[in-house]
Formats: sequence, C-alpha cells, structure tokens
Amino acid sequence: MRLRMDRHFRILLIGLAVTCLLGFGFKQHCMPGGWTDSEQYLTGCYSDAVPFWSAREVDKGKVPYLQTPIEYPVLTGAAIWVEGVATHLIFGKRANDAKFLGVVTAVNIALAFLVLWMLWRAGMDRKRLWWWAAAPPLILYVGHNWDMIAVTLAVWAMLLARENRLIAAAGAAGLGVAAKLFPVVMLPLLVFSAFFETGRSWWQRIVRTGWVKLAAIGAWLAVNLPVILLAPKNWSEFYLFSQSRSGTAAGSWDVLGALGILPLGTEAKNLYAGLAFVIGGAAIIALGWKRHHARLWLLSTPLLAWFMLTNKVYSPQFDLWLWPLLVMTAPRLWPVALFAGTSVVAYFAEFWFFAGADGAWPSASTIDIAWAATARAMVMLWIIADCLRREPPEWVGRWPVRV
Repeated sequence: MRLRMDRHFRILLIGLAVTCLLGFGFKQHCMPGGWTDSEQYLTGCYSDAVPFWSAREVDKGKVPYLQTPIEYPVLTGAAIWVEGVATHLIFGKRANDAKFLGVVTAVNIALAFLVLWMLWRAGMDRKRLWWWAAAPPLILYVGHNWDMIAVTLAVWAMLLARENRLIAAAGAAGLGVAAKLFPVVMLPLLVFSAFFETGRSWWQRIVRTGWVKLAAIGAWLAVNLPVILLAPKNWSEFYLFSQSRSGTAAGSWDVLGALGILPLGTEAKNLYAGLAFVIGGAAIIALGWKRHHARLWLLSTPLLAWFMLTNKVYSPQFDLWLWPLLVMTAPRLWPVALFAGTSVVAYFAEFWFFAGADGAWPSASTIDIAWAATARAMVMLWIIADCLRREPPEWVGRWPVRV
C-alpha cells in the first residue's frame, strides 16, 4: 500500500512539474527582447516582477522599506529583496528583469510543490490532489506575483486547524497576513473555535483563546515591528495605498459602476466594502455554524470568497488565493471548474482592456470586464452557498493524516 501511494505521489509530482513549466513558459515567452507591441497584454504574459526590477530598484539591490518604498506587506517585500539578491548572485552582470522573473517563478514553483506535499500528507484524496497539481491558476499566476507565499501559509494554517492545533494555525495565519492581507479572514474562525470548543472548561477556553490571539498578533509583529520602528513611513505605504486606490475594473464596486447600477467614489467604496464584508461575513458564520461549528476552519473558503467579492480591488492573481481552499473544502468540484473557466475569461478581458488602451487588438472594454467579472461572481456566490449547505468532502474527516 505504501509503495502504491508513493508511486501515485510521484506521478502527481510529475503532473505539477508540467503545470509549473507551462506557467513558467506562459510568463517567459515574451521576455526575449523585452515587451513590445503590447504583447504582455495580448498574450497574458504580463508579470509584476518585470516592472518591479527597475521601478522598485531591485536592480540596484536597495532594501525595501529601508531604502525604497514598496506597496506590499513586509514578508512579501523581504521575499522580493531576497530574490533580487539571488538574481544578482546567480547571474552577476547578466542579471536583468527576465532573470529576476525566472527566480521569482522558481520560488513560487517550489512553494506550489510544498503545498502539494502538505495536502498529500493531510490525506487528501487523489482526485483533489490532481486539482492542485493541474491547477489552471498556477499556469496563469505562478510567475505573476508573490502571492504564493501567503497562499502557502494559508494552506498550512487550514491544515493545522484541521488537526485542532489552533495556536499554531493562528501563528501561520498571522505570518500569512504579514505577506498578504487575505489570511486575516481565518483569524475570527480560529478565535471562535478556541472559545466555543467542547470538552474544556470555560477558563480553559478563555486561556486558549488568549493564546490564539497572541500567536496571530505575535507572528505578525515579529515580521513587522522591526520595519515599523526603522521605517514607519515606508512601512505604512501598503496600507495607505490600499486605502487611497480607487479600485480595479474587475472589483464588484467598479463592475456595478460600469453597468450604471451604483457608481461610487473611493471613500464610499471603502465604507461600503467594509460594511458589506462585516455584515456578509457575520451571516456566513451564523449560517454555517450549525453544520460546521466543530470545524469552523471550513468557513475560511466562503469567507475568503466573500472578502474577494466585497473588496474594491480584485486583481487577477486573487483567484490563486481561493483555488487551494476550494480544492480542500468545496463540497462539489464542478462549480470549481466553472470558477476556473470564468476566471480565465476575466483574466484576458482585463489584459485586453490594457491592450486596447495601447491601440492594440484584440481589445476589451470595461463593460466586457464587468460581464466577465459578473459571471465569475455568480459562480463564487454559488460556491459560498454550497459550502454552507452541503457536507464537506470526505477527506476532511479522515484521520490520522499520512505519516
């Protein structure tokens, strides 16, 4: 049995390697000679790593926050600097944006393999493991940005919570928040899990809840506090930028505005986004409590989907946040396939909009983006309802995990 499972895992590794190589080629194919004639938008090969090389002075080796501002949380900024240093060490005088993109993608690929190993070790069935090993979002985004850091930490936090290791899960989620904001949706679920845990006295629950909070705050502070003390202005760039930006064309509030339903300014979007997330998030927890109160971590998936829908910003790579959680917890997988399909359409609608702005063809309009984003949103709402109404996948209750 063990030999057979090992053979299956090796096949999964090969499958993931093929997926990641496709993702590597998808971003690298237009790098020789640099981006020309809007090919980064027309073919979808755009990557944030390329403009960051010079615009954030990675090429000069400057330290984020201390020597140059950067609009990312500290753990991601640290990764960008380390990858920039690695690019210079590996390639020397030949270091450039293409080589930096290669290093960034290689790190993300390593994290994708780590996620596969964690899911396999947790006992996930082979079919769902293939949904990660052959994930369309990996092809689109493994070389797009630095989101795989937070994705990996979020998956780790989910698996720790499954084992009822709530303090460790909170620490992992806190580190995730230090890389990207979205793992914050897990924290209230971990707190509630500790406070309402059966089989413990009220005093034990209160103490454990306190440790869960301290673990999350401590992990976040351990990463952020040195930068807060040394460069408070540059540290705050991410939070100020997030508050001041008007939104993105695929964000729900811009979609409503493009369709003429609810045009809003930036301050109104900030207010409505916060209210919608809090009210809807409370409803998701309340509706999911009866079925999932013994394993509230499962509600991280619908909460994250709701966070993405209510946020004023919906960048293309946000789909990668949700994908592994869907693979882990979605009761049915065919709505997940619809999410992948609508996400691909929304991806190219956004980038063809930028191509059109450059006078290239094919092009898309904000209305095209709005309809594509609406289709994706309908599927996400369907998945949220599924997560609340249906039983989770069988592997969630399988115990013990593989050793």
